[in-house]
Amino acid sequence: MSNKVNLSSPLPVRFFAWISERFPVANWFLFFILFVSAFLFGRFLSGDDALTVSAWDLLGFVACWCFFLMLRIFDEHKDYEIDCALHPERVLQKGLIRLSHLKVAGVIAIALQLAVSIWFDRGLGLVTMFWLVVMAWSLLMAKEFFIGEWLKPRLVLYAVSHMLVTPMMLAWLAQMGMGQQLLPLQVIWVGVLMFFSGFTFEITRKTWGPEEEREGMDSYAKIFGVSHAPVVVMVLLLAAVAVQVKLLFIILGAPSWFWYLLLVATLAFPFWSLMKFRSAPSAAGRKLNEAAVGLAMLASNVIMVAAMIAQRGIVWL
Repeated sequence: MSNKVNLSSPLPVRFFAWISERFPVANWFLFFILFVSAFLFGRFLSGDDALTVSAWDLLGFVACWCFFLMLRIFDEHKDYEIDCALHPERVLQKGLIRLSHLKVAGVIAIALQLAVSIWFDRGLGLVTMFWLVVMAWSLLMAKEFFIGEWLKPRLVLYAVSHMLVTPMMLAWLAQMGMGQQLLPLQVIWVGVLMFFSGFTFEITRKTWGPEEEREGMDSYAKIFGVSHAPVVVMVLLLAAVAVQVKLLFIILGAPSWFWYLLLVATLAFPFWSLMKFRSAPSAAGRKLNEAAVGLAMLASNVIMVAAMIAQRGIVWL
């Protein structure tokens, strides 16, 4: 799309070209499932009755979407100079939109997150407090914790420091579902699951095929080796499944074999893709790995939502 857009195009068209390139609509489905699973888990933990939902709860997804948009905008700012050198073809780097445009969008995204948090609290309460923690960590990430020169070359530690925001964000969403009761410690397991899942995807997308490796670009293939990096991803996928078993015990009490079978099935596609990449690494294989791991993340959250609905039922208000 960006090839058809130029400086004479209306600003909304140019901004949507950036959205399509750096914040694609396909990712929004994963954001929605993440929101639904965290929000319903909070509601699940709030009592023993059927899960209740209403159209107003979708405001939580608006806040969730704005959160991910905000992180993307933060990344565009902090990586701007590097991206100008390595990715001059991108919409932002070609000058079709400017950092000032993204700054305005980021301010709006932050304001909407705060407004939705206050709405769920009916004032200032637990949801807003959780959001403030998430926001504080996100701002530290944007500044690379003020140790960017030391942190960036340490790619694994860098990724861990940035992945930690995901459990915090999910706790914020779960508190929306919980209401004015403080979340119990069981919510930690959702955060651990998302940490493993997010770290899995991060390593997958930065394990480049040999033809993609470029000077100045970090890669887990360089750190772990192109044949070992897929093994690391598979180990993390197994760790995520182990955490999900714990969550199924929380939700279902004693899961039947059917649920274990579903969990094992989520591993089939990514394991096949990763093993194929090990034997013949390529850019196409890396893209297939991203799709396979992304689908596994999506499926794991769908399974969690299905288990909660199967256990309690759901009522639309």
